[in-house]
Amino acid sequence: MNSSNSLLGILLHAVGGISASTCYLPSTKTKGWSWNTFWLAQSLFAWLVVPLIIALLTVPNFFEIIVQAPSKPFWMAFFLGAVYGFGGMSFGKAINHIGYSLTYTLAIGISAVVGTIMPLFVFGGLNDFFAKPGGNIVLLGMVLSIVGVSICGWAGFKKEKDLQSKTANKAGFNMMLGLVLTIVAGVLSGVFNLSLEYGQPIADLAAENGAGQFEGNAKLVVSTFGCFVTNVIWYVVAGVKQKTISEFLIDDTQNRSNSVLVKNWFLSLLTGAMWCLQFFFYGLGHVKMGEYQFASWVLHMSMLIFFSYIVGLIMKEWKNVTKKTYILLVLGLLVLVLSFCVTSYGSY
Repeated sequence: MNSSNSLLGILLHAVGGISASTCYLPSTKTKGWSWNTFWLAQSLFAWLVVPLIIALLTVPNFFEIIVQAPSKPFWMAFFLGAVYGFGGMSFGKAINHIGYSLTYTLAIGISAVVGTIMPLFVFGGLNDFFAKPGGNIVLLGMVLSIVGVSICGWAGFKKEKDLQSKTANKAGFNMMLGLVLTIVAGVLSGVFNLSLEYGQPIADLAAENGAGQFEGNAKLVVSTFGCFVTNVIWYVVAGVKQKTISEFLIDDTQNRSNSVLVKNWFLSLLTGAMWCLQFFFYGLGHVKMGEYQFASWVLHMSMLIFFSYIVGLIMKEWKNVTKKTYILLVLGLLVLVLSFCVTSYGSY
């Protein structure tokens, strides 16, 4: 049986947040590939290859567990993972239209709320969770997380306004379409947590087979496989229609030499591995949160937003914004740090 340690759980969520907030950076280094081609390649690693390898390495008797898994939890986890697949696609497209920071803030902020509240309503026990010792403090921490995310989102909007002359001329920039895609991505990303919750009986089977703290890796494969199926069908069809599927082939006239393609595939592997590792650490952190596991999703998403903005600062994305916008960003980050501290205190 796994002993809970909420402080360690929060630290593990932080590691997952770092991995998630940087996972799409490698896409900026690919050459000769459209976004569709890159997304299809990273989908193979993020939602099929890497989760499967991790499960095989950490979960004893993995395939036997999948065969023995109860039918309803298995197919619900798969189906909701497939629904989340549309959220992942919307997220990727939104980055092209409104940029990295704003997409992360809005989509993940919505996901934090939806992904936390939805399982509590579906599976019940909303009042019981907050009736536990420290429950109200954890609730305060969750509210502060949402406030911090909102402030960061406001700063993101002001950033786009400050840099409007540059972003408006950027290829593919479309604020309205980007916002619609971001809202869709946020809601459907929250569904992924519901997928993981439905898959808990699979994780329980893994625990019975000696998986220990790695039990979550068994259910993760089922959820991500649903996501993979959605993405591979969509982007293969899109690739054929838009004639981008040939970008996987060597063509020196289109800047796709053998070495370029090898590099592109490596960057896709890196992106997929980093995306998957966020939920590897999410699973470890979730187990360690003990009776406060319900706070895992909002905590994890807040960590993701926090570190995505830190990455943005390091990459000098905020270099030319006004002083007021910069102060607003710092305030949002400080509120997020406070929310982490309050949640840690309430759940310890």
